[in-house]
Amino acid sequence: MKRKLITTLAATLVGLGLSLPAHAEPPRVVASIVPLHSLAASVMDGVAEPKRLLPGGASPHTYNLRPSEADMLSKAELVIWVGPELESFLERPLRNLAADAEVLEVAGLEGIRLLDTRDGGQWDSHHHHHDGGDDHNHGHDDHHDHGHDHDDQHDHGHSDDHDHGHGHNGDHGHAHDDEHGHGHGHDHDGDHGHDHHHGEHDMHLWLSPDVARAFVTALSEKLKAMDPDNAATYRDNAEATLSRIDELDNRLAERLAPLADHAYLVFHDAYQYFEAHYGLSPVGSVTVNPERQPSARRLSELRQRIRDTDARCVFAEPQFRPSLVETLVEDTDAEGGVLDPLGAELAPGPDAWFELMENMASDLEACLARD
Repeated sequence: MKRKLITTLAATLVGLGLSLPAHAEPPRVVASIVPLHSLAASVMDGVAEPKRLLPGGASPHTYNLRPSEADMLSKAELVIWVGPELESFLERPLRNLAADAEVLEVAGLEGIRLLDTRDGGQWDSHHHHHDGGDDHNHGHDDHHDHGHDHDDQHDHGHSDDHDHGHGHNGDHGHAHDDEHGHGHGHDHDGDHGHDHHHGEHDMHLWLSPDVARAFVTALSEKLKAMDPDNAATYRDNAEATLSRIDELDNRLAERLAPLADHAYLVFHDAYQYFEAHYGLSPVGSVTVNPERQPSARRLSELRQRIRDTDARCVFAEPQFRPSLVETLVEDTDAEGGVLDPLGAELAPGPDAWFELMENMASDLEACLARD
């Protein structure tokens, strides 16, 4: 009976030249990198699937958009990125291709405190414990009061809220030819190379569970405002995602606590937020700039650093050649390992960020916990 009434009403409206109100399509969302895409997919689960801009193994420091990716960006209604200090290649495309899109910049979220880039590639093993953007007690049972009291502990370096539509005036031409007038430059050595993407801050923010919480909350609010028809789903998904982050955070804190005093080196300084959050003890990085080949002198200094600190491990990354790390650990007691800060090999989707964090902990355990 109800279906017949609806059909009759629809026919009457059509006869009067009217139509039933159409449900708006969910917003077209594009996220720059795997970890942000994953958390966005979790919040949007059951509504729509966000698009991922960069392939899993690509470096956000140096990337050239392909035509298909430029087209994806031009159709986006919401673009999610970390910020210009990480994905510098995106600044021009955001102006030229996504002028009308809303932009959610993780580095500009309320309450996020950016950590300074560590200079020189050699660090005091506990230096970062006092530099982190998070005040932790790892009893995360109270974190699920999702007003996020931890946000208030940060000195926010941004006075404006970046999750707005940028008032770009660029055209919608084919800007994929404009992002870089140079190659990726992976073989630079000495003092030559591209420093433009290595600013004063460490931008690998997604490796902090607290930043992940802040991002999920901000994204949920943004999506509810853009798509009121699905607001309840976004809210419920965000709550479920935040609970899942809390559970993971507690589990990783327990697993990593025994590793707190084990020194190690990383390929480049990409892990501060993870290290500060879980109280780990890195003592340096193989390279200050991942696009540069370290000099023979630097390798000699790092080898001595390994000996002086009794470093157990030197970690490579899947995006870069492992031969440097293999050379570095020769004639030392350290072993080589691999850490992947981007999730290069992970299948995209709601689980990827959680798998990334689990893999980080497992890879650290595998090398640092050895006898």
